[in-house]
Amino acid sequence: MKAVVFYEHNTEKTMDEFMAVFPRHEVLEEEFIKSGKVLGTGAFANPGEGAMAIFINKEAAEEFVNGDPFVQEGLIAKVTIREWNDELA
Repeated sequence: MKAVVFYEHNTEKTMDEFMAVFPRHEVLEEEFIKSGKVLGTGAFANPGEGAMAIFINKEAAEEFVNGDPFVQEGLIAKVTIREWNDELA
């Protein structure tokens, strides 16, 4: 079963703080893309609304969140992981 991760941004953090950490976040993201563990990822269209990603399973989602510099640096106020039944797969 796939898993979806929702990130809610810490509104007390500035875009400059996010951008300072972004290169490290991007390295982790690329590792998960290359390994096939993430199927889609990105920020919502309106700045500050957060982001989401779809992973191959809950374990991969948890691994990503636990290693994500955005989370480690307190840039994410809330993380929600939900298992998802993809009806197209």
